[in-house]
Amino acid sequence: MAFLGGRESAEAQTNAVKPIVVKENLAENLAEKFANVSPKLTSNDGNPLLDFMFTADPTAVEYNGRIYVYGTNDHQQYEHVGKDGKNSYEHIRTLVMISTDDMVNWTYHGLIDTAKLAPWSQNSWAPSITSRLEADGKTHFYLYYSNGGGGSAVLTSTSPVGPWSDPLGKNIVDRSVPGVDVDAPFDPGVVIDDQGTGWLTFGGGTPKTKYMPDNARIVKLGADMISLASNVAKIPAPYFFEASDLNFINGTWVYTYNTSWEQRTEWPYTNIDKPTQCSMSYMTSKTPLNPDSWKYRDNYFKNTGDVNVGPLTNNHTHLFKFKGKYYIAYHAMYLQDYFSTKGGFRNVGIEEIQVDEENVNIPMGKATFKGPSQLNPLNPFVLQQAETTAGTSGQVQFEAVGNVGNMVAKGKTDKQCLMVRGADFSKQIPAKFEARVKGKGTIDVYVNDLKGTPVVSLICDGKEWTTLSKKIKHKIDKGVGNIYFVFNGEGFLFDEWKFIY
Repeated sequence: MAFLGGRESAEAQTNAVKPIVVKENLAENLAEKFANVSPKLTSNDGNPLLDFMFTADPTAVEYNGRIYVYGTNDHQQYEHVGKDGKNSYEHIRTLVMISTDDMVNWTYHGLIDTAKLAPWSQNSWAPSITSRLEADGKTHFYLYYSNGGGGSAVLTSTSPVGPWSDPLGKNIVDRSVPGVDVDAPFDPGVVIDDQGTGWLTFGGGTPKTKYMPDNARIVKLGADMISLASNVAKIPAPYFFEASDLNFINGTWVYTYNTSWEQRTEWPYTNIDKPTQCSMSYMTSKTPLNPDSWKYRDNYFKNTGDVNVGPLTNNHTHLFKFKGKYYIAYHAMYLQDYFSTKGGFRNVGIEEIQVDEENVNIPMGKATFKGPSQLNPLNPFVLQQAETTAGTSGQVQFEAVGNVGNMVAKGKTDKQCLMVRGADFSKQIPAKFEARVKGKGTIDVYVNDLKGTPVVSLICDGKEWTTLSKKIKHKIDKGVGNIYFVFNGEGFLFDEWKFIY
């Protein structure tokens, strides 16, 4: 991340700010202009997590009070084939990184370029991540991903946003490994148990039978997390299709997977309902390398198309705990209408779910547009990144600048909007606003909605990064509200901001 410290003071930059004339009808035009650009900007919806690009197949890891979510970059495929093309995944060679501390304002950290990091690989889909504190005093992150359908690869880092490296130069599992007798050893799911041992699940491909496809696999990882330390074992998952994932809850391994589109013609369980087509189910075991130990438990997440959150699609979830609550991350086709496409492009959403840890029961979850509630208010008086948003005016663009994981918003000749939710002005009323910017452009700041006059406006006209500051002339009421940043200017860059009292 970039920081304001060490640069010219905000006061010294005040003279660089030019006055701006605000037209009386600007707010009304803005509300109309942004009305249909996103399901989030002018609503209280929290899903999808990002509304300016397509993402899918989520995984998550907690670090320093934040949850970091990683996903398949469906947007790369969209950019290759266009709105009239299909999401057939072959152009995807990057993974998306985002994070939050409150579950509604998400910081976009950019992309992991697997084509550059692992040029021997073919694609990068469906990541799964874990971390642990190691002897060097650093937290090490291990990110496994599908190298197309041919295998699963792994990247490592000592930061949740990189830089990432390829420690093996090959797949960690593929058909060259004994026991990996499946067509598609992809969609990895990783967990570290209470003894510090890593485990990896994966699988997919042509089913041997409809009811018991025999394509799900699990293996123990070596102490280095990048080698295998056991034989590859089978998981007898009914109507298994893909999307393996793994959790460890109360001494129990919890395996989740996506069921197939096949009709449920066979079902031996009299006290458990058949899983619906292309839904998510889970199994549990105390001895995961013993296939007979796995017990089918239930279906816990239906296809998003079955609950009217976009059309029917494939399914991929990740269960995680953050700040004492359980959540399910998944994907749905939230944004297709907003991007004028029917090509099958997906977006990550999240729902809170109540997990019974004692009995290791996962209740039925449900995809929504609303998403989870905000865990804590956003502090507008500390430095915030422009790439942290709860909603945008749709196809906003960002680019990497400075430190790894830092992005900046790019202006256009047409106005764009960034919004953050739940900013806390209940204790202090700000006197000034400052932002780090570059290029020729403007920022109008609104609080609570896009109506009325901006509380403050900045104009920048400089070739170098500068911090601009201006007094707020329009009162901000005490309370918790949303902040909207309306900006434009071809080539204009917006990095970070804060209010000052």
